[in-house]
Amino acid sequence: MEDTELIVTTIRCLGADLVQQYKGGHAGTVMGAAPIAVSLWRDVMRYNPQDPLWFNRDRFVLPCMPFPVYHASFHWTSRAAGHPEIEQEIGIEVTTGPLGQGIANSVGLAITAKQLAAQYNKSGFEGLIDNTIWCFTGDGCIQEGVGQEAISVAGHLGLDNLVLIYDQNKVTVDGTIDACFTEDVPLRFKAAKWNVIELDLNSPNFPTPSSQVSAVTEALLAAKAHKGEPTIVVITTTIGFGSRKANTGPAHGQPLGEDEVAYVKTKFGFKPEDKFFISEKVYSHFSHVGPRGQTLQEEWSSLLSKYAQQYPEEHAELRRRIGGKLPAGWRDLLPTKKDLPTADQPTRKSSGIVLETLAPRFPDIVAGSADLLESTFVSWNGMVEFQKPESGRGDYSGRQIRYGIREFSMAAMSNGMAAYFPAFPGREGGVLPIYSTFFMFTSYALNAIRMAALQKLRTIAVATHDSIGIGEDGPTHQPIALASFFRALPNTRLWRPADAEETMAAWINAIGEGEGPSVLCFSRQPLPLLEHSDRQGAWRGAYVVHPESSGSPPKLVLVATGSEVSLAIRVAQKLSSTVSDLPIRVVSTPCLSIFDQQDEEYRKKTIPSTTALVVSVEAWTSFGWARYAHAAVSMTTFGHSGPQAALFEYFGFGVDNVTKVVGDWVGKWSTVSGGKRELRIPGVGDFQELLHGPLH
Repeated sequence: MEDTELIVTTIRCLGADLVQQYKGGHAGTVMGAAPIAVSLWRDVMRYNPQDPLWFNRDRFVLPCMPFPVYHASFHWTSRAAGHPEIEQEIGIEVTTGPLGQGIANSVGLAITAKQLAAQYNKSGFEGLIDNTIWCFTGDGCIQEGVGQEAISVAGHLGLDNLVLIYDQNKVTVDGTIDACFTEDVPLRFKAAKWNVIELDLNSPNFPTPSSQVSAVTEALLAAKAHKGEPTIVVITTTIGFGSRKANTGPAHGQPLGEDEVAYVKTKFGFKPEDKFFISEKVYSHFSHVGPRGQTLQEEWSSLLSKYAQQYPEEHAELRRRIGGKLPAGWRDLLPTKKDLPTADQPTRKSSGIVLETLAPRFPDIVAGSADLLESTFVSWNGMVEFQKPESGRGDYSGRQIRYGIREFSMAAMSNGMAAYFPAFPGREGGVLPIYSTFFMFTSYALNAIRMAALQKLRTIAVATHDSIGIGEDGPTHQPIALASFFRALPNTRLWRPADAEETMAAWINAIGEGEGPSVLCFSRQPLPLLEHSDRQGAWRGAYVVHPESSGSPPKLVLVATGSEVSLAIRVAQKLSSTVSDLPIRVVSTPCLSIFDQQDEEYRKKTIPSTTALVVSVEAWTSFGWARYAHAAVSMTTFGHSGPQAALFEYFGFGVDNVTKVVGDWVGKWSTVSGGKRELRIPGVGDFQELLHGPLH
């Protein structure tokens, strides 16, 4: 058997064996796409197996999980993941997750590669950053909406360093795709300004595995050489090639069965009893790949050394970013509280201070919005848009991205950007993707934000218009329960700052502390700069922003976030003036997940729920507050259309109404005898909603 044929058939039998062994996986795609795998890893891609994190390597993204090293051998004791997982460090660039997101991840990787090349490559050093982003996808990813969003972006931007390999086998879990999908895929990509190459491996022109691999290699090299547009290589294959179940749904996502695996092996000249068999001839055939990769990396390292001599400043900055470090002294650039505006202003505008200050001096920052640039304040003076140079709107060095109305792919592309730099624990720098939209619209992007959390990728979502304060747009745009998802999501920090000072705290934490994504929720309506707000306290997730005036231990604690903190302070002041012997504390809780991580002593000292009555005040649903509060002033219905100030009154969040309902509730759980107030602390199951929809 000729060497290439032996390699292809070995992969096919290996895929069948692995999926059968572990009773799950996608052997059919492995068997059909084996010639593509050989072409990519043997002939086309630039990488070093001895150093899988070499910086100028080609990037390979696998949205549809076909190759056995990634998918077929899933097992709880195995390093081979059930789906591609970034932690494996064996050539997996990003955890793509549910179908379609890998395409968007690839576009993000391609954007970062283009941007870095424009920022650092010089004449004579064009090879400093010149890698190709390869994305292997299938019929499912092509159908998912997030993939189409990203395809549109890539075509608009002319990302010619991106090659999408479409394994068109026309079979998914439910069977052949003509039951649900009959569009002209090449025409769709041409309309999106992509270069299209088509190749049918079932053609009689390619009768042998060797001829198939050669044809794939020719197509992929042509795709890599094409300039001005991204390229899709549409390769028609046969799912489950060699099996009697070929071209059927069972070949897609089920083990073939012992008898069918034996049939396949026999057909390809292998012994049925030999499991996971890879001959020494196959190993030796790939023996040149390691030395080739080592040579490529050594040549690049030599180029980098010469670059350091001619461009020491640029080299130092690039090395800092590769090393995962943030620019020295960046925190000191942000204004202290005494330098913040004292007039009432929306926290979304306070947030804009951060971008305006840091972005011009912080090359790691890449910001953008989903068609809401003027509303989310993620722009800065002198910014350059990331656009293809011939557009006349910007160039590839730009760090402001117009994502268009594509929230899901915006977040997924940001994941790809964040994953571009070598991943390791404690990584801070490299690239910092910041994307923005209204808070309600982040619901379109939930799965991508979840994938960022799973990978501990540092991305920042600027989520403005964070409550019923977005009154005129009505209940469709007013987030009520959305925060509960983010607060429950591991590795994620949801911030809702009460004023400009807490906004600075949120940004500093999101940029420089911890791992995983941050979602920063900002108000549309103006908020006052609070007298006792403090970024040091905010960094603990919750702190006393309005202490009890009597000096006695509090008997009532109002716990609030965002725009409701100033409301809670006014309620505390009014209630204190009308109710005797009721020391009241207000606790601002800008980030509940960080507060959850504080030591027990601090949490109980800040919110003493065993000795004081505790009420949460937040114009969202109360879900999650029962572990700290005994009652809630919260939303129990959807919102409404109207001016924001009127809506707060309409739903019971006016000072007078909150004072009344909290005072009445306190009266039910306390008695006054001889001028001394005695409390009854509610027990488990006594949590009570103090508002019940609009006031009438």
